[in-house]
Amino acid sequence: MNIKFKSIITCFLLISFCSCKKAEEKTTSEKNKKPNIVYILTDQWRSTAVGYAGNVDVKTPHLDTFAKKSVNFTNAVSVTPVCTPHRAALLTGRFPTSTGMILNDIYLPSEEITMAEIFKEAGYNTAYWGKWHLDGHGRSTYIPKERRQGFDFWKALECSHNYVKMPYYDNDNQELKHWKGYSPFAITADVNTYLEKHAKDENPFLAVVALATPHYPHHSAPKKYKDMYPPEKLTLNPNVPKRLEEKTRKELQGYYAHATATDEAIGNVLRKLKELNLMENTIIVFSADHGEMMGAQGIRPFVKQMAHRESSGVPFLIYQPKNDKNKGKIVNAPITTPDVLPTLLDLSAIKIPDFIEGENVADLVKNPNPDTDRVALMMNATPFASNFKQSEYRAIKTKQYTFIHHLKDENLLFDDVKDPYQMNNLYNNPDFKNVQKDLEEKLKSSLTSIGDEFHPREFYMKKYNYVFDKKKPAIPYWGFNDGNGKTKNIGGKKPIVQSPRPYKN
Repeated sequence: MNIKFKSIITCFLLISFCSCKKAEEKTTSEKNKKPNIVYILTDQWRSTAVGYAGNVDVKTPHLDTFAKKSVNFTNAVSVTPVCTPHRAALLTGRFPTSTGMILNDIYLPSEEITMAEIFKEAGYNTAYWGKWHLDGHGRSTYIPKERRQGFDFWKALECSHNYVKMPYYDNDNQELKHWKGYSPFAITADVNTYLEKHAKDENPFLAVVALATPHYPHHSAPKKYKDMYPPEKLTLNPNVPKRLEEKTRKELQGYYAHATATDEAIGNVLRKLKELNLMENTIIVFSADHGEMMGAQGIRPFVKQMAHRESSGVPFLIYQPKNDKNKGKIVNAPITTPDVLPTLLDLSAIKIPDFIEGENVADLVKNPNPDTDRVALMMNATPFASNFKQSEYRAIKTKQYTFIHHLKDENLLFDDVKDPYQMNNLYNNPDFKNVQKDLEEKLKSSLTSIGDEFHPREFYMKKYNYVFDKKKPAIPYWGFNDGNGKTKNIGGKKPIVQSPRPYKN
């Protein structure tokens, strides 16, 4: 064999060895890569307003299909069924009475360590789209990077429900922009662009997609979808009184229309994840920040904050890649908002910080069992706005019961299995004496574990120096000029940024 031929063979072997080594390194790297997270957070979407939950009216084909691939937590609840408290609890894994995030339109202190910050520390890219509602500087004010709680990519706004011309800020551009067309479609199209760009990144990503639908106004749902729901043909639950039937049917038409349109937008994201082969290494969650009463219990549409199922119950589907044996499985054990973050951290092999108060339920995702039971805590420390006259409460949900302990009003106990519309209060019913005692003890234990002594509203208002508007019992977010953050006089007093920790404007 001549020298030249030997050299060729040697080079070929070296190239093959290097190529194999690189391929092996790449394969090892992909195997060791932590899972991506796509968290789809909708607004005011109650747990029963999806086809896969048995709703005979609403059309949600994409979510119905997704439910067959996911683990379905049928009794997920919002820790405080209203926007800001839920979002703060979701990002921190802590309860509202612990963080002080008990009202809408207050600022989540930068001292709180959040979901995005924890995932960033673990090497994740972080991205956020849509409704934020944690900044407290007015609903259309530019939110600089230092107030984004660890999210780097940013196409978001504090709060807007103008779905046909929704404003937002594009990363560090301080000019207010507007999504073109119906916002769920526009936002998810941008999400798909991000996915295409980052699909092959060495680092995983955490992407939170916060769609503001199907929150009212319902009339703004696209006509194509409203036409699917003639009001007179919609089914009303038996706990909606006759005096609210007409109003409820009218609002349900737009509510379901938003739900169906949003289902289609979510379907576009799920399709893109599949196209990019990201389903193989991406945890996907579909949920909501709270539900809505929609006439139930005689409470007019739009109202939430209550522990009743229609307000507190939220959908919660979680897809875990490479876990085919759990496709379509049901978990009846309830979960509450602070449980989400520690669960995602466990599923991502990230250490759970000691300060997190929620419980890690990753074992229920990995090994779903419909017979397992646990306790999920709910609360409303400071009813506000349209709920101002209602009593403060602490409540727990088990897979069968809801127990609501009011500070002033009558306590409530419902068997949610036999009485899914919560029309028969069993509190102080002799036949349920032992059940009641057990639930009271479980509630007490839950509150003790987080140091919550269940004070009246005035205690928290004083503790955090919260001040409501004199005419409207809520934080006066309307006192900020839209788009620039400057203040204007409201009733002779300029608004300030209100926060559990003093904030310097």
